[in-house]
Amino acid sequence: MSLIQEQKVAIAAVRSAAQVCEAIRAQKTIQVVGKADASPVTVADLTAQAILCQAFASALPKDAIVAEESAHLLRQPNYAYLLQPVTDWVRSQVPQATSEQVCDWIDLGQGQVSDRFWTIDPIDGTKGFVRGDQYAIALALIESGQVQLGVLGCPALLLPGFPQGIIVSAIRGQGITMTCLQTGRSQPWITPTQRILRLAESVESGHGNPELQRRVAHQVGCVEPPLAMDSQAKYAAIVGGQAALYMRLPWVARPDYRENIWDHAAGSLLIEEAGGTVTDMQGQALNFGLGKQLLNNTGIIASLGIDHDRIITALHQGSIPLPDR
Repeated sequence: MSLIQEQKVAIAAVRSAAQVCEAIRAQKTIQVVGKADASPVTVADLTAQAILCQAFASALPKDAIVAEESAHLLRQPNYAYLLQPVTDWVRSQVPQATSEQVCDWIDLGQGQVSDRFWTIDPIDGTKGFVRGDQYAIALALIESGQVQLGVLGCPALLLPGFPQGIIVSAIRGQGITMTCLQTGRSQPWITPTQRILRLAESVESGHGNPELQRRVAHQVGCVEPPLAMDSQAKYAAIVGGQAALYMRLPWVARPDYRENIWDHAAGSLLIEEAGGTVTDMQGQALNFGLGKQLLNNTGIIASLGIDHDRIITALHQGSIPLPDR
C-alpha cells in the first residue's frame, strides 16, 4: 500500500474516532479514571483506541502499533462497568463488535517499536477533552526512527479559513493536507498570509518549564501573550498561523524526563512539512525509533517562521544548564 493510500486509511480512522469522541463529550458527564501513573483515562480514550486499532488491523494487518492505552483496566472485575459503554460506543462504528474484541483491539496498541510501526495517542490532552477544551487524536507512521506520515484530528480547533473541527495530515516530502472533520473534504494546505509571533504552551503549568520557555520566546521575538492550549493541537495551531513557537523543556522536578513518542510524532512532521524545524534542546533531530520514549532527546523545540538556531542559542544562554543526553 502506498503512503497516499495509508494516509487515506489514517484520515478515515481518525475521523471516525473523532466523531465518537465528540458524541461522548456531548453527553456532558465524562467519567475519569486514574491510571497507575496517575494520568487520566476516559471511556473516550479507550473507545478511540479500539476504533483506530481495528481500522489498522483491517487495512494493514502486518504493521505493529505502539499506543498509549491498554485494556488492562477493562479486563479487571472492578472496572467492568467501563467495558459496556466502551463496547457500545465502538459498536456505533463497528456494529458487530463484542466486548472481547474491543479489548483485543485496544491491546493491539501494545506492539513493539521496530523499523516500521504506527504510534497512536487516541486522545492527546485528556484533561482538555474532559474540560471541554482542545484535544487531539494523533497517529503517525514511523520508519527507521523517522516520521513518514502524521495525522492530527483536532475536533475543537478553529483555524482561519476552516470550520471548527479539522484533521491536519502530512506525508514526508509531500506537504500537508487539511480535511474538514464534518464533511470529510480535503484540500492542500496553503501558507497563512499572517502569523502571530507568540509561544504556544500547555494549559497545565506542570508540563515543561513555563518561565524559561516564555523568557526564551520573548528573546527571539515572540512578544504576544502565549497561546495556552492542550495537546498536539498546538502543532496544528502553529501550522495554521496562530503561533510560531512551541517549547517543552524539562521541569525542575523531573530533569531526566523523556517525552513519549506518541505525544509529538504526528505534530513534529506537520511543522517540518510546513517549512519549520523540530529538534530537542541540543538542536538534534528527534529519533522516534528507540523505544516508547524519546530516549536520546531532551526537550522539544518546534518553530515556524523564526530562526531556529537563534532559539537554541537563546536557550543555551538561559539560566539553567542543559542536561547531558
